[in-house]
Amino acid sequence: MTGQPGLIASALVMSVIVGVRYLLTSGAFALATRRVRPGLYAGLSRQMRREVGWSLLSALLYGIPAGVVAWGWQAHGWTRIYTDVQAWPLWYLPLSLLLYLAVHDTWFYWTHRLMHRPWWFRVAHAVHHDSRPPTAWAAMSFHPWEALTGALVIPALVFLVPIHVAALGCVLAIMTLMGVTNHMGWELFPRRIVEGRMGRWIITATHHQKHHDVYRGNYGLYFRFWDRLCGTDKGLGRWDGVPPDQDAQDRRPPRPAAAARRQ
Repeated sequence: MTGQPGLIASALVMSVIVGVRYLLTSGAFALATRRVRPGLYAGLSRQMRREVGWSLLSALLYGIPAGVVAWGWQAHGWTRIYTDVQAWPLWYLPLSLLLYLAVHDTWFYWTHRLMHRPWWFRVAHAVHHDSRPPTAWAAMSFHPWEALTGALVIPALVFLVPIHVAALGCVLAIMTLMGVTNHMGWELFPRRIVEGRMGRWIITATHHQKHHDVYRGNYGLYFRFWDRLCGTDKGLGRWDGVPPDQDAQDRRPPRPAAAARRQ
């Protein structure tokens, strides 16, 4: 299908796909949390319903540019996505994957720091930090303005940087899995990885949990490179990723302006 109807249909289909992917992935890890860490989400039912609502709205916003990409690729060949594995050298496959992750991580780091400035935090980012503590459902719980900043990166890259469709699928899978596992409130990876050489550069739940606990530092998405380079790496949180016991008052997020100043 070509033309405007095809574009609209593609955007709607991709929005549904993103939404279903979110529900399946977050739902699977929420179920795993129920079994591995029973009681961790106790008393958070209202928060989780709010997270699902914001996330499904974000899925719609993520799906629109993804639909434009899919439509432009299939109908007009506009993008740099390729299907012939021999079109580029084999060594370029892993390189392109790392390049996409590095660019995405860079974009995320700097926009995330921006979102912690008082005005941006109050207007948009406070929605995400209303998840305190975050759960497996919080990975896409964003205000629409923040969702738009994240939704445009990968779609923009496919018009500029060649990537095999399978490598692009890996990028999207990594983005989804890390988004969920870094918010689910407990550490998926063993201690020898998190506290070892790899953990010094790769972000896991123990690292990102501290960002949600202290509202400053640890701004990266995949890698700790920018945090370490810019002096915003605040180290790891508690090993299991669960913040210390807090009473009901402590669980309330701080006022947006105060939280933003704590960057």
